[in-house]
Amino acid sequence: MDSLPLHVCHVHKLSILLNRAYLLVHSAALAFLIYYRVSFLFQVPNTRTAPVLPWLLVFASELLLSFIWLLGQAFRWRPVTRTVFPERIPEDDKLPAIDVFICTTDPDKEPTVVVMNTVLSAMALDYPPEKLHVYLSDDGGSPLTFHGIREAWRFARYWLPFCRRYGIKTGCPELYFSALADDIGFGSSEFMIQRQKTKERYEMMKDSITQARERCGQGHTRSNTARDHPSVVEVMQDESNYDTVPVLADKTKMPLLVYVSREKRPTHPHHFKAGALNVLQRVSSIISNSPYILVLDCDMYCNDPTSARKAMCFHLDPKVSNSLAFVQFPQRFHNISKNDIYDSQLRSVFSVQWEGLDGLQGPVLSGTCFYMKRVSLYGSTIDEGWIFLVYSAFLSIADEILRILADCLSPLTPLHFADMDLEELKRSFGSSDEVIKSVRQIYKPNVINDQLSLQKVTQLPAASCSYETDTKWGKEVGFLYDSVVEDYSTGFRLHCKGWTSVYCDPSRPQFLGNGTTSLNDLLIQGTRWSTGLIDVCFSKFCPLIYGPPRNISILETMCYGELAFTPLYCLPLWCFATIPQLCLLNGIPLYPKVSNSFFVVYVFVFLSAISKHLYEVLLTGGSFRTMQNEQRVWMIKSVTCHLYGSLDSIMKKIGMRESSFMPTNKVDDDERAKLYQVGKFDFQTSNMFLLPMVALVILNTAAFVGGLVRVIFVGDWDKMFVQLFISLYVVFMNLPIIEGMIIRKDKGRIQPSVTQLSVIMSILFLFLGSIIISIVSY
Repeated sequence: MDSLPLHVCHVHKLSILLNRAYLLVHSAALAFLIYYRVSFLFQVPNTRTAPVLPWLLVFASELLLSFIWLLGQAFRWRPVTRTVFPERIPEDDKLPAIDVFICTTDPDKEPTVVVMNTVLSAMALDYPPEKLHVYLSDDGGSPLTFHGIREAWRFARYWLPFCRRYGIKTGCPELYFSALADDIGFGSSEFMIQRQKTKERYEMMKDSITQARERCGQGHTRSNTARDHPSVVEVMQDESNYDTVPVLADKTKMPLLVYVSREKRPTHPHHFKAGALNVLQRVSSIISNSPYILVLDCDMYCNDPTSARKAMCFHLDPKVSNSLAFVQFPQRFHNISKNDIYDSQLRSVFSVQWEGLDGLQGPVLSGTCFYMKRVSLYGSTIDEGWIFLVYSAFLSIADEILRILADCLSPLTPLHFADMDLEELKRSFGSSDEVIKSVRQIYKPNVINDQLSLQKVTQLPAASCSYETDTKWGKEVGFLYDSVVEDYSTGFRLHCKGWTSVYCDPSRPQFLGNGTTSLNDLLIQGTRWSTGLIDVCFSKFCPLIYGPPRNISILETMCYGELAFTPLYCLPLWCFATIPQLCLLNGIPLYPKVSNSFFVVYVFVFLSAISKHLYEVLLTGGSFRTMQNEQRVWMIKSVTCHLYGSLDSIMKKIGMRESSFMPTNKVDDDERAKLYQVGKFDFQTSNMFLLPMVALVILNTAAFVGGLVRVIFVGDWDKMFVQLFISLYVVFMNLPIIEGMIIRKDKGRIQPSVTQLSVIMSILFLFLGSIIISIVSY
């Protein structure tokens, strides 16, 4: 008799039917639209109603939008959700060990108290403490972070017993002791006394960190040699007991906690977060060598202590575990307002796209909140590409086919490192004998138990800046250095090697972090992502080129391709925000008349796209306002950070810039948070971002007013209706920008100097554009 399943996959058949019907109908409408555009090029030149240049620009933009849209439909081909049964996994003594990686780099932007809350929540996971090892990477080498982890270790000796004794789910003490906690605990007098004592000790920890910050000096909490310092590896020890797993007064055991600050020198590239993760991978392989790794951002704390057991429902399932690289959980945020004007919750990604990917070969690696199989990062390949070809060809009956194949096939195994030549291993993993030893016993725990061995850890070269020279780290081993979006790049290469992934989204958020609550942080973060995606898009690892010959399905390739091409939205969005408006003011029609049958095609394409977007928003718990916010943010990001990210990537490729990584600001700003909570944009950002937004809104306002006056006097509204509507739609969707220019008087408004400069830019564009239009018209 078969044992009960550890998880169940639910295929959304109704959504599949609706999505594929929409794909068919909308594609047919796009085909008619393309026919209309192409037929114009075959007209006799004297009979054309518009110059060829603006027509071609609009047509090229429509083609690019249609292409990216088509790639994105792969996300909606087979959406699934999963239910897990963590109570069915083996007993604690049979569970595999887990290493937790947490990365921080700048205590000025990533407050130490926030980072330590994440560390404490990881230590509070409901998992055997002797099989849980937490590693904090301090890439800035900050003395404040080092002081903070010592204080967190001391407080953990009280926090962990309290959580375990009373079944506290919220492992983050800051949130637990706030009014936002949803599991206050028991109401007994004993509990309340212990809760108050624990809270007092937490306040003592915070005060100690605050005082240390004041001693360091505001704005100087990073090490003075943040890019030039030696490596430091220290295993936190109980002051009275030097066992690796100290025992508390109430017999509660502590997970291992390790501080790691890798060596950094100006003459050696450090590869940002990917480099830090690879150092953690090597250091942890020597100390604990757990077969599974949980990666967390420094502000993404564990909101449910059972996430590790939920992940093991997949990693320990023999039907999927052999080829499973990682289990991805969604990123959720505790500071999201009801309005969410910046789309900080990333609803489309974690509620639509990743569920669709889960029905293919698995979701994209998302930077945080994932449980990774360590061996998958060691360059091994799963040879099962033909299964996914079968899967793609017979997708409608894929569940049954794969179930039969899984029963018939012997387990697929990765590369056996124990059988590899020693010199070959050193060329891949470096010269450290300890690292090589850990690789050869990849599935065996390797916890160091004695103080002498722990002291030797700090003397190992695994954290040195020169260790990776002439090795495969960052190229084929570990997290990859192809771009600053190391998660996307690494996940794509894993899928190309035949590995799979799953997406687990329980009702209770397993992890909660700080969402972006200011326009400046949103656009800086978006620029960094755009740079990384374009780096991949225009490289040999472009998904549409690199993926098809390898062990990755065509639909999964399309999904990766859509993400890689996302920054290119800047091209059609800039075109649609300028060319139709310029032609409107010059009386040049670019779209069919209202009386023309092709006008219905354009109306249908627009309404079809809007209706599908609204349907998905409502289906995932959003509202009409959510759809408005998402479209507005899409427009703003397309004309700003997508453009600058693309330019940044191009300049790096031609040697005009060096790679850079600016971490997202995680410091709470009360004024900005207040504006965000009441639904007002905070326009305190660089003019580099503001000028394009404001200039385009002014341009479209002028085009709509001028075009409306022209239509009233000339009477050619049927020719110009679509262009008038485009200008009006851009203005309507960006009313907050107009409000920031004209109405608002608070600090978050758009400064008059920016508005004046934007007006000048709009006038110059209209003047020069009109001259060019008049020239190409003859």
